[in-house]
Amino acid sequence: MIRRNIPNALTCGNLLCGCIGVVEAFHNNLLLSCALIGIALVFDFLDGFLARLLHVSSPIGRDLDSLADLVTFGLLPSIIIFQLLMQSIPDLMGIWKAYPALMMAVFSAIRLAKFNNDPRQSDSFIGVPTPANAMLVASLPIMAHIGDESLKSIIINTNNLLILTAVMSILLVSEIPLLALKFKSFSWKNNEARYLLIIITLALLAFLKIFAVPVIIVIYILMSVIINAMKKK
Repeated sequence: MIRRNIPNALTCGNLLCGCIGVVEAFHNNLLLSCALIGIALVFDFLDGFLARLLHVSSPIGRDLDSLADLVTFGLLPSIIIFQLLMQSIPDLMGIWKAYPALMMAVFSAIRLAKFNNDPRQSDSFIGVPTPANAMLVASLPIMAHIGDESLKSIIINTNNLLILTAVMSILLVSEIPLLALKFKSFSWKNNEARYLLIIITLALLAFLKIFAVPVIIVIYILMSVIINAMKKK
């Protein structure tokens, strides 16, 4: 019984991180919210990995995972964007400009609903997964905090944030096939692309640290598109 619920317990850890992150984001503790997204990403990877390893996957676990992801990787990133937009708006009369950020949560919900009912997504993703989008959003306040003023002005810019929100919302529900880090075995032969992505990610993080995250997301999308095109050929 305990063995069956280990993955679900990790999923609940993901959800708890998201709930706390939302509260902290509303208190403008954005760096803490971003750190909680990072912790939740570990929980999210481990729950699926252990469910497959222990052979305890279940419909309840699948639904619970999507509900947790909606809060942590859907609602929380949209609140972070909302707060960044609020910082970028000099006049309170323009507060309405921050509300489009909440569309990211809506499109995340659509993305997760599609994932749960799309048989094509057993070994790969169709559209950008919500954790990848959350990683990108979480990197923004951190880069603005540790970067110089010019970088901060680029990040905390109303138009840039609105464009990012629109682009990522569309990519969440797009029909672009993307690589999934789901390991059914650890052999190189069956996971070349996954291992290559991990190696590139670790190398970029070592050199660029948090500034590597947007680059990694772009590489992830381009690499997935190229691999899919090669498979079709």
